[in-house]
Amino acid sequence: MAKTALITGITGQDGSYLAELLLAKGYTVHGFIRRASTFNTDRIDHIYQDPHDTDRRLVLHHADLTEGVGLVNLLRDVRPDEVYHLAAQSHVKVSFELPDYTGDTTGLGTVRLLEAIRAAGVPCRFYQASSSEMYGSTPPPQNETTPFYPRSPYGCAKLYGYWITVNYRESYDLYAVNGILFNHESPRRGETFVTRKITRAVARIKAGMQEKLYLGNLDAVRDWGYAPEYVEGMWRMLQRDDPSDYVLATGHAMTVKEFAVAAFARVGLAADDYVEIDPRYQRPAEVDALIGDASKARAELGWQATTYGTALVDLMVDADVERLQAEREGRLVRVDRR
Repeated sequence: MAKTALITGITGQDGSYLAELLLAKGYTVHGFIRRASTFNTDRIDHIYQDPHDTDRRLVLHHADLTEGVGLVNLLRDVRPDEVYHLAAQSHVKVSFELPDYTGDTTGLGTVRLLEAIRAAGVPCRFYQASSSEMYGSTPPPQNETTPFYPRSPYGCAKLYGYWITVNYRESYDLYAVNGILFNHESPRRGETFVTRKITRAVARIKAGMQEKLYLGNLDAVRDWGYAPEYVEGMWRMLQRDDPSDYVLATGHAMTVKEFAVAAFARVGLAADDYVEIDPRYQRPAEVDALIGDASKARAELGWQATTYGTALVDLMVDADVERLQAEREGRLVRVDRR
């Protein structure tokens, strides 16, 4: 019998890739989106408008993580087998500017969704999108037993989401897991996130449409993987007999500067000629290094990252160069490239 899944944050990078994965596995997929005056479904339009999907196995609903009653009603109507909670205010720098909103959506939104599952009496499996930002100042490598030390309102909100997921698992015997995902990127990454900001700027600079790229902390070390591989890990977590929490990471480190250097090199340019520091992009509290240890996921889920480093950089730069060229030629621009 085909399963039904509910994805919060379905219009985001991870949500769109996860929807593709689940549809390919025969699921019926429900996603919820916030009401807005403009469309924000470009990442999923190619599957939502698929003429071959005559059974309408992708269904969208208007809902919001700040509205608990609506969540209960949605869970009762959909009655999913699996819930993937990906929605959040997920930009770390923005969380310093909007700490209250970040806490309400990213932190309390998680408990509202968990309580809605409990109130609706839906016997589903629940995935919480936790974050490597919860580790903050704790030195790498970081795994499932590493102490948390968040350094941003976003990290703190995610930490609440992590522990309330554990609490509901232990208090109500809910199948609930935390996926502690380290940075994962793709051509669908939002343009304000540093990796996509770099690759988009490289394409524009190469085309003569931009002169400089302004960044913040070039020395920050991150563990960058490839988003389509990470959503496979999310799915695998919910297929286990018993719920458990997992780190997903590549284990390979790269600084922001190294990412930028590789991105410019992909188009035959030198990063030093174009990159400048702008203090506005510095965080009030920095996270120096996040490097994950995914040994548990490899052993228990059979999951391992295969795309990282310059291979990931090249993939993203090529996609932005192609996308910009299509825009300039007036061709249809799609963001479904993997």
